[in-house]
Amino acid sequence: MKKIGVLGSGIVAKTLASGFLKHGYDVAIGTRSKEKLADWHGSNQAAQVMSFADAASFADIVVLAVKGLGATEVLTLAGRENLEGKVVIDTTNPIAERAPDRGVLKFFVAQGTSLMETLQAAHPNARFVKAWNSVGNAFMVDPDFGGVKPTMMICGNDASAKQETTDILEQFGWEVEDMGTARSAEVIEQLCILWCLPGFARNQWNHAFKILKKN
Repeated sequence: MKKIGVLGSGIVAKTLASGFLKHGYDVAIGTRSKEKLADWHGSNQAAQVMSFADAASFADIVVLAVKGLGATEVLTLAGRENLEGKVVIDTTNPIAERAPDRGVLKFFVAQGTSLMETLQAAHPNARFVKAWNSVGNAFMVDPDFGGVKPTMMICGNDASAKQETTDILEQFGWEVEDMGTARSAEVIEQLCILWCLPGFARNQWNHAFKILKKN
């Protein structure tokens, strides 16, 4: 089983780190402040809590699970040399520090690009795959929708990295739809806006996307 380095100490990072532990992976979680993870680590002692750089160095697969505004800095702290050649599963969204407009989130990236493309350009030898950005943390691991598997849309430039990510997502209870190269991250990141609309409109956060196909 491959070693997983989760970068972040928020709810998404903790949810995914717990999920990887549940599914038998060797997990390290990277943070600026170990104190932020003290309670979580008390219930997940099989995981290691490290610096961003140490967690990235430890990992075979890196999971970037921080706010979009902090993604560039966290990867810098993780160290370019610790990301070289590795799969980096990017869960981030480029959500700006501005209030939504009638429930529509604001992004800080320009139209025609995406946060993942920016991160991939800054770390050309890492193998980025966008995933887990279009659903709430409550459904990231083993989602239960009455026996119906939700669909996780992914993208990235490296076919083998997407296959490794697909294998993990399927193990975690998802069906996977490969949406192409990193260029597609612009559209997949915008799914976060759509996913959040029912939440802002009527406090409904208990949904996921599903692609239906006719035989």
